[in-house]
Amino acid sequence: MVLKGTNIEHKLQKIRNKRSDSNQILAEVQQILREDSLKEAKIADQLGSKNNTLNNNFDFDLLETDKIFHIDQIKEICIEYRLRFLNSSYFKGKIPQEAISKIKHLETAHNTELKGFKIMAPSKLFKLEDKDDPLLFAPIGNDYYYLIHKWGNDLHPLRKLFAWPFKNIANLTLVVLLISYLVTLMVPEGLFSKKSTTVEFWIIYFFMFKCIASIVIFYGFALGKNFNPAIWKSKYFNA
Repeated sequence: MVLKGTNIEHKLQKIRNKRSDSNQILAEVQQILREDSLKEAKIADQLGSKNNTLNNNFDFDLLETDKIFHIDQIKEICIEYRLRFLNSSYFKGKIPQEAISKIKHLETAHNTELKGFKIMAPSKLFKLEDKDDPLLFAPIGNDYYYLIHKWGNDLHPLRKLFAWPFKNIANLTLVVLLISYLVTLMVPEGLFSKKSTTVEFWIIYFFMFKCIASIVIFYGFALGKNFNPAIWKSKYFNA
């Protein structure tokens, strides 16, 4: 006698059919999907809203402490890497589904509706899509923010170095002085006289400094650029 194998799918369907009919199951599934869709639409509205809520009703026992950041810590990183920390409504990139799912999970776990979302990202990501790494935050209260999700690639390893001249006027002046010196060294000897002298070198250096400084000043005024501490929370393009 050959024993017939057990079809687990059929057994599962049999138990399901005993407890409810197929129409009821379909109606329940449709209702769940409808509620989920409405919830996602509500989250999308909040992400696109200019709501400046400064706190959410989190259950502190459920928060992960390594994801809680004070505004001063966020400001320091923004200045170091020339990033902005703005309302999510200004973000022009696409917020991934994974971030939406994490928001839904948090809202369910904390039994609340999250508002006042913020995003930390490079300035250009608040105008058009790019591949650098945005971070999505929600306010907890008292200038503390909870990191919900990070997506995209890591920042370029030299971004901090490139952003350093724009931290303040002293850094920028030092960089211009250094570039002027390097450019002066590249000037061929005897270009302006038969014999190069120290005085001639410093005259050329001063000339190079004026030229490069003029270009930097023109670039800054023409494009409305500013130093990192002035732009990290600015919503304006010409900041």
